[in-house]
Amino acid sequence: MNNFSYTQAASTKEATTAKEADKQAAFIGGGTTLLDIMKSNIEQHTLLIDINKLSLMGIDSAATGLRIGTLERMSDVGEHPQVVQNYPVISQALLASASPQLRNMASMGGNLLQKTRCGYYRDTAFPCNKRVPGSGCPAQQGDNRNLAIFGTSPSCIATNASDLAVALVALEAKLTLENPKGATRTVPLADFYKLPGNTPHIENQLQPGELITAITVPAAAHARKSHYLKVRDRASYAYALVSAAVGLDVQGGVIGSARVALGGVGTVPWRVPAVEKALVGKAPTEDNFRAAAALAVRDAQPREHNKFKVELAQRTLVRALLEVVA
Repeated sequence: MNNFSYTQAASTKEATTAKEADKQAAFIGGGTTLLDIMKSNIEQHTLLIDINKLSLMGIDSAATGLRIGTLERMSDVGEHPQVVQNYPVISQALLASASPQLRNMASMGGNLLQKTRCGYYRDTAFPCNKRVPGSGCPAQQGDNRNLAIFGTSPSCIATNASDLAVALVALEAKLTLENPKGATRTVPLADFYKLPGNTPHIENQLQPGELITAITVPAAAHARKSHYLKVRDRASYAYALVSAAVGLDVQGGVIGSARVALGGVGTVPWRVPAVEKALVGKAPTEDNFRAAAALAVRDAQPREHNKFKVELAQRTLVRALLEVVA
């Protein structure tokens, strides 16, 4: 772990200005991911900017939707009564993440920016285009069991690690970003993440100095009737092999709206509009769910060790949909 300086920001402007001035600086909230990758020498930062004193808290539920401050801890959001009642898929995704100790520390914004668990990225003995651009991607022909089958490129097949992001993408969440000049912009989370292409080290739309300040989720009937299902090797403290975030609005025995996203299978949280379209106007039956789920994997590009994810993704999606209408 390299030597670094530390400062505690008193305002958002102070934090973003300091980050813009030092390209090797990093914001630190809960620090559950950042310190881990610094200790492993995956990233080296000259300055850590502590943002925990900033006014970026709050869990506000209104008729129009949900607003969550970026510094809210995962456990607090996951257990919040309004989130549990009106956005169960978010609560379930959060409480299926990490361990209770980490959820008590980790911030919402930090979770959305966590790094991939690809073993080649995490082990500096191997080349990795995400860590060192242009060095190669040994995962293509190596151990790729846990890696992506959607959104891949010859440069990278690393899987996005966030359960929360899958649920939020399904519900069309947006991020509020603030820059060093105090200006804010709103970005749909689905557009925030970048596919790897030839530049897998550029993972999102954040500009120099920008900070995520809030997450907003629109209220909807399919948000109230939603579910997150995570399939993993262990019952706890394990990343998803496949996960599904689903929401349905069923009226009079017919699906009026549907939202579907998959995790553990994409280089970004993977929303599947084809499945949503196939479900709308249909009865919520297992046969219809299976037919729609088959559309989710049409564009899959599995490697040698993760071919099983093609079928597992369909099975997981069907089971999640059945849970919603049970």
